[in-house]
Amino acid sequence: MSLEEIKARIRAAAKSAGRDPDSVTLIAVSKLQPDARVEAVLEDGHRSFGENRVQEAAGKWPDFRERFDGVDLHLIGPLQSNKVRQAMGLFQAFHSVDRPKLARTIARIAQEEGHCPDIFVQVNTGEEDQKAGVPPAKTDALVEECRALDLPLRGLMCIPPVEEEPSLHFALLAKIAERNGLPGLSMGMSGDFESAIAQGATHVRVGSAIFGARDAG
Repeated sequence: MSLEEIKARIRAAAKSAGRDPDSVTLIAVSKLQPDARVEAVLEDGHRSFGENRVQEAAGKWPDFRERFDGVDLHLIGPLQSNKVRQAMGLFQAFHSVDRPKLARTIARIAQEEGHCPDIFVQVNTGEEDQKAGVPPAKTDALVEECRALDLPLRGLMCIPPVEEEPSLHFALLAKIAERNGLPGLSMGMSGDFESAIAQGATHVRVGSAIFGARDAG
C-alpha cells in the first residue's frame, strides 16, 4: 500500500468521525526498515517518522536530516534513563514516558540542555505484564508529576493487546486523556488506525502498511 493510499484512508476516517483530517498526524514507523525505503518516503515529501530504538535512530537520521529539511522524529519505543540525553538530540517527541524516574531524568536533562521534546505518557491499557506503560489507575498521578516537573506534556499513548478489540482500549485512553485535559492521543497502527481516529487519535503510527514487511531484528 502506498503512502498516498494511507493518507487517503486517514482523511476518509477523519471525515467520517466529523473531524478535520489535518488534526491527525501520520507517523511513518521506520524502525528496522532499509534506508532505501525510508528515503523513498522522504522523497515523497513525508516528514514525520517513528523509531523504537535510540541507537538505530542515531545511525540513520543525522544523515537524512542533512539531506531533508523538517524531519519530525518520534520515539515510540521504550526509553532507558541512560539514553535520555542522546535521545533529546535526535527526537522531537517521546511517546513512551511511563514512570516517575524517567520523567525526572528527562526534566533534569531538559534543564541542562535548554530544550525538551514533546512528552506522551504511555498507558498499559491492557495491564499486560510484558508490555511497558503505566497502569490506567496510576496514570493521573504520573500526569500530575510530569506537570509538576514542567515537562511539555502533550498527551497519552497506548498499544492495545493483540487479541482484544482495540477500540475499547482507544476509548479508555481517550477517557483518561479527557479527564486530565490532554489533547494528544497517540494510538492506532497499520491494522486499526481508522478505529483509533474514530476515537479521537491525533497521532497514528503506521509502519508495515507504508513500507512493507520489516527486516527481522
